Amino acid sequence: MSTQIECARRGEITPEMRAVAEDEGVAAELVRDGVARGTIVIPHNPRHRFRAIGVGKGLSTKVNANIGASSLHGLLTEEIDKLRIAIRAGAHSVMDLSTGRDLDAIRERLLAECSVILGTVPIYQVASEETIVKWTAAELFAAIEKQAKQGVDFMTLHAGVTRESVRMLRTQDRVEGIVSRGGSIHAAWMARTGQENPLYERFDELCDILREHDVTFSLGDGLRPGALADANDRGQIAELLVLGDLTKRARARGCQVMIEGPGHVPIDKIQAAVELEKSVCDGAPLYVLGPLTTDVAPGYDHITGAIGGAIASAAGADFLCYVTPAEHLRLPDKQDVLDGVIATRIAAHSGDIGKKVPRARAWDDAMSRYRKALDWPGMYRLAMDPEKARRYKEESEAGGKAVCSMCGSLCSINIDNHTHRPESVAASQDVAGRRAFTDAEMAAGV
Repeated sequence: MSTQIECARRGEITPEMRAVAEDEGVAAELVRDGVARGTIVIPHNPRHRFRAIGVGKGLSTKVNANIGASSLHGLLTEEIDKLRIAIRAGAHSVMDLSTGRDLDAIRERLLAECSVILGTVPIYQVASEETIVKWTAAELFAAIEKQAKQGVDFMTLHAGVTRESVRMLRTQDRVEGIVSRGGSIHAAWMARTGQENPLYERFDELCDILREHDVTFSLGDGLRPGALADANDRGQIAELLVLGDLTKRARARGCQVMIEGPGHVPIDKIQAAVELEKSVCDGAPLYVLGPLTTDVAPGYDHITGAIGGAIASAAGADFLCYVTPAEHLRLPDKQDVLDGVIATRIAAHSGDIGKKVPRARAWDDAMSRYRKALDWPGMYRLAMDPEKARRYKEESEAGGKAVCSMCGSLCSINIDNHTHRPESVAASQDVAGRRAFTDAEMAAGV
């Protein structure tokens, strides 16, 4: 079997590339050329059946939602509900971060239900089934192969957490140390065994497993900053330099690669962080975790993540991992998942407008025409969260009226329409406008 990147290098346009091009409103050749260069990835394990989704340069910014049971809270039915909510809210990808028991069964069920990209972090399986540091390289590689055979589309693999990059981190006076769960597990294992990270030491073998099933690498940022004070320090940069080298090695072996980016970054350093990753990793798609622009808003971190995500997207980030209001506090519930996806979709779309992604601005212009016409059903239909928009309007004192309860009879748009737009002209313009909304609505997935 040839992978997407191998097909693209031969000049082939696969069905997956064609599907991505159709959904993005771009030429199939653009997608093929991006995949060939490695600036676009299509995480799509042949064993997982869903319509392919592309991530990378020239495409709309994608949104990932993390779900997963834990050893303290392990109800599969809740995770299935979260999966469905995330997809219904517009997530393009879901990551199963489950820890605890029965992880194979959880993954099988999620794959069967998941109609978008599905990712995992294999180190959680061996660290869950054993103690934190008493796993072996053989067990880790076996878990990776098992998950690839199950149909996982991409895997976060912390191959850049090496003995040297951890040493560099320890030379920095970090406030929060290693905050990545996977990064801390690998660092603890290396400290106990005195051995090198097997994902780095046996990277070619790792590539062969992922290539066989066309699983996309998400080279994890295990030394990412978990506090503003730690952003862009020696540990983070040392790991990034390793990831740049591994990106080239993985592509040479026929694997697709994206890079995970930082978590907590001051707002004035986000653009530089994005540009640095793109430079060091040869334009590989960047998957950012937030980034969060302040450390002091627990309970509202979906907002801090959206602020950072919008700036990162506009600067060239390709994939935003959502942050929920529960971040730093507890496992997210179903409402947290919904709030996190919507906030992150707002960030992604805002960034797409800034970098002029095809069709992005058309969605906003269509909404503006509906607002000018005071066409509430049209506004609901184009809203990012149609149910909430409809509920807010219909439950207000102006529920059945043409205006809203904010301005009532002093609605500026209503006044302006009556003053400067004769009713017959307005009606004809609205009809013509609605015909023009089709492409924007399709591009927005509404």
